[in-house]
Amino acid sequence: MRNNSVKVFAPASIGNVSCGFDVLGLAVQAPGDEVLLSLNNSKEVTIKEIIGDEGRLPLEANKNTAGVAVIEYLKSIGVNQGVEITLYKNLPLGSGMGSSAASGVAAVVAINHLMGALLKREELLPFAIEAERIACGSAHADNAAPSLLGGLILVRQNHPLDIVTIPTPKELVCVLVHPQIEVKTKDARSVLKATITLKDGITQWANTAALVAGMMKEDYELIGRSLVDVVAEPLRADLIPGFRKVKEVAIQNGALGCGISGSGPSIFCLCRGVENAKRAGDTIQQEFNAMNLNSEIYISEVNRKGAYVVK
Repeated sequence: MRNNSVKVFAPASIGNVSCGFDVLGLAVQAPGDEVLLSLNNSKEVTIKEIIGDEGRLPLEANKNTAGVAVIEYLKSIGVNQGVEITLYKNLPLGSGMGSSAASGVAAVVAINHLMGALLKREELLPFAIEAERIACGSAHADNAAPSLLGGLILVRQNHPLDIVTIPTPKELVCVLVHPQIEVKTKDARSVLKATITLKDGITQWANTAALVAGMMKEDYELIGRSLVDVVAEPLRADLIPGFRKVKEVAIQNGALGCGISGSGPSIFCLCRGVENAKRAGDTIQQEFNAMNLNSEIYISEVNRKGAYVVK
């Protein structure tokens, strides 16, 4: 007998990973969003409740990433199924931690589970990406793919979709520090230039390739040298109070490299080992405290599992 309800957790993710603007994403263990899905006979997809968003997200299913992911999935399999969604919004909005992607991913994994796992995990990605279009105006996979599949994902191409899973070193630890300010994705994209110089392009391509090589070779020093973004970070740094100082002290205190997670304001570090990660994270938080800016810190190994059903 098929279950009529299920809860799914989908993790936060680090978009861009410095040099991989719009093409690299990395899943972390926590935090993340949860979605509770229940089947009914209404033949409509509805959102019953959103908990944790302070009333800011739309309850209309066709305007919410969780709702859109379910609607698109059901449309693709040709089923007119009634679904009720409860969204537990544990990720802060406008945080740069893949908040909108996590909601869509959790929802599509949940509906696929309830429908008898008709599609493979990777086949769910297009529905999560389409949901992202609702949130930020364009369909990007660099948050949705790692949240869904886990690990470090390279998005080689969006149309048609072509993604590659990149192995990561065993001792690699992620740090996410979220200062309690909001940077909307649309605002962060508005500061970017439409074109870049050939010199910057070459630098960015070289760093992206070297970062992938460093991951595959488990070369921590190469990973650190490669976490350099000359395209987005120089333009977005001013959106985050004290970012340049924070980055400098993090690298001095255990981080291989440090950058803006997605469109910010969250800051990420990659470190070798938990102790280095704790030291780098504490240093960042101390810098924010000195600016009278509260922040949350999350330290975890790379999440290689992605979204999962909550037992």
